[in-house]
Amino acid sequence: MKWSMNDDNLLSATAGYVDTLSFVSLFGLFTAHVTGNFVLIGGGIAGYGQGIFLKLMAFPAFIVGVVLSSLVIRTRNPETPMRGACMLYAMQAVLLLAFCVAGFDLGRQFSPDSWSVVVCGMIGASAMGVQNAHSRLIARPGVPNTVMTGNVTQVILDLLDLCSPRVPADAKLASRARAAKMLPAIVAFGLGAIAGALAYRTFGFLALLLPVVVVTLLAIRAWRDRNEPSR
Repeated sequence: MKWSMNDDNLLSATAGYVDTLSFVSLFGLFTAHVTGNFVLIGGGIAGYGQGIFLKLMAFPAFIVGVVLSSLVIRTRNPETPMRGACMLYAMQAVLLLAFCVAGFDLGRQFSPDSWSVVVCGMIGASAMGVQNAHSRLIARPGVPNTVMTGNVTQVILDLLDLCSPRVPADAKLASRARAAKMLPAIVAFGLGAIAGALAYRTFGFLALLLPVVVVTLLAIRAWRDRNEPSR
């Protein structure tokens, strides 16, 4: 099977969706963008914001997601990349479903210092830890799909190269191809972020069922193509 750019776009949209939903619902918690929690913890220590303990606990939970992903791939030693991808998709889908259930059980009134909220946030961080680890554990072409800072930086540099008369033609060709891969992922992440916020406003934590379905479908497709090498 040839890895599709649509996979990266779907995963980018999922990351933007889940990260924004967790941010607006769980007192500013980032589940996919761990670096953002450093900033929020620093602000919380200085008296700005709330839920410092919640954000602190997101770190070990994120690490758990990465470690579990590594253990699954290295102990099962999948014969093809698609077999490994199927296992990680399935793990992420289960964790996202658990995140949905944990959030739904919170009800309408909850505090950032509640253990039920902390556990809910930790499950979400673990799920996104799996997605962050996926692209590093499974050999495949593609672009980063959980944090867009590097993608945006690279696209800007590529666009500058395309506009510069001093850049050789072969370098411009590479820049054009790279930008063509990264731009859709950036747009998908942004649209996912908007959708995540709007969906939470309408459906609450039940909105997480959408990324559960998306990742499950990716797992099913990977299982269908599990015997084919990724090219």
